[in-house]
Amino acid sequence: MHSDNPLIVQSDRSLLLDVHAPNAADCAAALIPFAELEKSPEHLHTYRLTALSLWNAASAGLSVSTVFSVLEKYSRYDIPQNISAWITETARRFGQLRLEADTYENKSDKAAASIEYVYLIAENETLYKEIAALPAVSKLVAPCLLPTARFAFKLPLTDRGIIKQHLITAGWPVKDNIPLSDGEPLDISIRTKTVAGMPIIIRDYQKAAAAALIGNKAPGTGFGTIVLPCGSGKTIVGIQIMDMLKTSTLIITTNINAVHQWIAELIEKTTLTEDQIAEYSGAEKSIRAVTIATYQILTWRPEREGPYPHFTLFRTRAWGLIIYDEVHLLPAPVFRVVAELQSVRRVGLTATLVREDGHEDYVFSLVGPKRYDVPWKELEHAGWIAHAECIEVRLDLPESDDIRYAVAGVRERHRIASENAHKEAIVQEIVRRAPDDKIIIIGHYVRQLDTLARALHAPLITGKTAVQERDAVYARFRHGDIHLLVVSKVANFAIDLPDASLAIQVSGTFGSRQEEAQRLGRILRPKERPARFFTLVTRNTVEEEFSNNRQKFLAEQGYAYRIVRYTDASSLDEVFIPGSTAPQNCTAAS
Repeated sequence: MHSDNPLIVQSDRSLLLDVHAPNAADCAAALIPFAELEKSPEHLHTYRLTALSLWNAASAGLSVSTVFSVLEKYSRYDIPQNISAWITETARRFGQLRLEADTYENKSDKAAASIEYVYLIAENETLYKEIAALPAVSKLVAPCLLPTARFAFKLPLTDRGIIKQHLITAGWPVKDNIPLSDGEPLDISIRTKTVAGMPIIIRDYQKAAAAALIGNKAPGTGFGTIVLPCGSGKTIVGIQIMDMLKTSTLIITTNINAVHQWIAELIEKTTLTEDQIAEYSGAEKSIRAVTIATYQILTWRPEREGPYPHFTLFRTRAWGLIIYDEVHLLPAPVFRVVAELQSVRRVGLTATLVREDGHEDYVFSLVGPKRYDVPWKELEHAGWIAHAECIEVRLDLPESDDIRYAVAGVRERHRIASENAHKEAIVQEIVRRAPDDKIIIIGHYVRQLDTLARALHAPLITGKTAVQERDAVYARFRHGDIHLLVVSKVANFAIDLPDASLAIQVSGTFGSRQEEAQRLGRILRPKERPARFFTLVTRNTVEEEFSNNRQKFLAEQGYAYRIVRYTDASSLDEVFIPGSTAPQNCTAAS
């Protein structure tokens, strides 16, 4: 027993970190490469070892011995024997199966584009027989004997992705060593100054993220996922990768505003000209050396069971790089295309690898493993993102809605709680108390948002707002002509509002951690004042239950979540009056 050590390794694969113990900060940094942070309240932070976290670590070159050395160095008690055995068995699965090119049949060097067949090679006969017995795999492969590998299967190159998808579902991640194609060359460089003459500085972590993705261009590198907080400049990381590869690039992002933001960033910060960049969306369908499309247009089809006509975009040019912006939102139909495009360098950009459908393993196998990650709080301490305070305001449901709520179904209960009429007065009180803030009010239900916008005399942006009108309103907000904006879930992603300093979330999507991350990200760009993120939640309803799930993401990132019980306007004094004493109902989420 080492009583001063900060870490407790438990037999359920959880790791408890005592943040007040010596070396706690060093231990936390050492855990990041192979453990997932689950929650981080004031005293004990909880990490968890998962198969995916160990495979991500293995793909980055972290050995099992390094994992054990970290646990042994910082653990307060002996590591449970079942955990040692599980780590060893799970981590060693990465690399037991590997994909190799068909140069066994032709010893001459081949470009990736000329490869027709690939080989799935197992390290031993037992694994070989296990894989052969998997119905989903056996129908795609043919057993074969190679000069240098006894236990191998042959399969068409076009099935490379779907095989990896099936195998990771079966608990066997595949190490992909097949060469990647270079694509059409593109002359692109990052400017030293913007078009307006402002210096362009690529931060160290942005350079490190790009370098981690590209590696040395050897087999097994050039694809993967980069995890960085909202507001930390993921777009710049993508541009840095484009600069390093200098190849034709397809960028897929969440909505038309994100498309325009990518175009503006590329023109402002690179040597690309407007005639080298194309928009592929519902409004315009051009294809050039750099093309930016939306997930929505790619997944559109005229008939419910028919083909996706815009999937041809993936094959129109010899793309050398595909950037999947907000990769955690990659729609299921696009996974099919991603499975085919395994010979193209690719990067997924995201603030969180959490997928509400639980298919983080598909991102691992088809886009690529996590290549770079940095804690939100680390960038906050360095000043690269704003300091943020999260406040949940809990209020009662009006008595007139009690019976209606009691007899409603779950979905309708969520709506009744979300549209709680008392929320309007609280929103108005927060706005009144923050005259110097630039405020975004975000919600899920348009009827509720329309009521708030009218009461506050603020512009409202929803999915039905014309693109030109959206862009004009966002520009007025950025320039300071307006300081208050009401937005629906269309603003969850990729709107660039650098001076927004206060967000009020009046309703959300059924406990989505993704949504919580993105909405907080709207106010995290660096600024002089701390950012504040308010969430209004109806007590003793399903909204409170869903809120607890959303809070998990913020707790994972180290944010304390203060909870305020609202009775009247004075309940907000603790938030807005400096030096006021927090009442008993104010606490941090655990």
